[in-house]
Amino acid sequence: MGHRKAFRTTAAGVVSASLIAGGVLGLAPAAQAAQDAASSVRYVDIAGDGGTVLKANVVTPAGADALHRHPLIVLPTSWGFPQVQYLAQAQRLAESGYVVLSYNVRGFWQSGGEIDVAGPHDVADASKVVDWALANTPADARHIGMAGVSYGAGISLLAAAHDPRIKAVASLSGWGDLIDSIYSGRTQHVQAAALLDGVGTVVGRQSAESRDVFSAFYASDLSREQDILAWGKKRSPATYLDQLNHNGAAVLLAGAWGDTIFPPNQSVSLYEKLTGPKRLELRPGDHATAELTGLFGLPNDVWTDTGRWFDHYLKGVDNGVDREQPVQLKSRSTDGYEGYPDWKSVNAHRTKIALAGTTTIHTNVDSGADGGIVFLSSILDQVARVPPVAPIPLLPRRWAAVWQSERYTTAQQVRGTAVLHTTVTPTKESGTLVAYLYDVGPLGLGKLVADAPYTFHGLTPGKPFGLGLELFSTAYDVPAGHRLALVVDTVDPLYIEHNPSGAQLTFSSPANDPSYVSIPLREQ
Repeated sequence: MGHRKAFRTTAAGVVSASLIAGGVLGLAPAAQAAQDAASSVRYVDIAGDGGTVLKANVVTPAGADALHRHPLIVLPTSWGFPQVQYLAQAQRLAESGYVVLSYNVRGFWQSGGEIDVAGPHDVADASKVVDWALANTPADARHIGMAGVSYGAGISLLAAAHDPRIKAVASLSGWGDLIDSIYSGRTQHVQAAALLDGVGTVVGRQSAESRDVFSAFYASDLSREQDILAWGKKRSPATYLDQLNHNGAAVLLAGAWGDTIFPPNQSVSLYEKLTGPKRLELRPGDHATAELTGLFGLPNDVWTDTGRWFDHYLKGVDNGVDREQPVQLKSRSTDGYEGYPDWKSVNAHRTKIALAGTTTIHTNVDSGADGGIVFLSSILDQVARVPPVAPIPLLPRRWAAVWQSERYTTAQQVRGTAVLHTTVTPTKESGTLVAYLYDVGPLGLGKLVADAPYTFHGLTPGKPFGLGLELFSTAYDVPAGHRLALVVDTVDPLYIEHNPSGAQLTFSSPANDPSYVSIPLREQ
């Protein structure tokens, strides 16, 4: 019952916030762009998979005619957004010589059908849209790209894996692995799911399949776990990695460190396995917030790099994007970008904080260490560099295990993925824990650097097990004179927890397998 009450509260908050955001992000920039581009925008109906009507708009370069072909960019809308979402960027791309076709994905707003959650119908729709564009616009069949934010990003990657005509992709705040996004560490990311579910219910038409999956997800029905995993696998670009690599599309992946819908780790994993031209960009912010100003037609790094990516791989422009370091990171603490040859180089230098001794914590109570609130916390970090905080000395040790490093005499630039390695002994067969890494100042106030949840089921009570848990990747600078602290507790509003009443967790550091947290640091 506690989970249901918490879910109702969470759902109400995140859906309200998302609908307000949707009005601002989708309608306001679209209205401005419509004024600027009214003469060149054409609104059309496209028959998608099975004849489902997809509402779309086409922006063509000024003076375009049937005798001259132009590279094509297709933009599927984000989850819950209307087809006018990209008009500002579509106009800019058209001005630089592209035919740009944006369409409302099935199940939302005026498009027909039901929400397929980036399933087979959505993938087939993308190819139908390309077919229509080639038959009805001056688009060049040899130079086709796809891009999108969030839902549109995932659909673009999936389409590129299934349609070899797509030569370049810009996936902005998308996903590589859907399950590892909202079910990482075998833990339901309830606020993220509530936002997606709530928006889909209000402005879309959910299919019976998606409704059933969401219900099983919230209910923590382990008998349905394999069904949910199979559903998510079908909708994950990582599943079709071989096809994506075989087709050879140039892939740009751009995301945010604090993305609470699609955390960066799963996108990084996809990036490492791509064999064609590729680029990874990670910045401060939450889901789709790094791209926000670009939807208003304002200067925006993400959209600028998207244009450069397409200019090079669709138009052959020698703009140097292919010669730059392919991994571009922006720290949450400083301005400017850092370039790396690959993700391995980001994590190349590491230091360990020993987690000595034996510590037992009780479950079912929030200690005060939390990952924040979906969207709101990471936006505050992006805009004001104020992440979620916790008073480390005051955290109740009955419900939170705490370890701290020594004070650092120089600044420590955390870059990459911190890893917790420890031994856990549960008193029950199921349980959930959440690990947090904090930057602790002289007064003991901890600023959240990274976190991650972990859930287990079917274990033997009283029997120790080894735990290796990757925290969500980040880039954060710890000032000189500060410490790093690892905190582990069992309740966080971002996640559904599975601790039976009265359960306890003991963390130990055996001599033959010492516990530690491994911190990736930038070499200075």
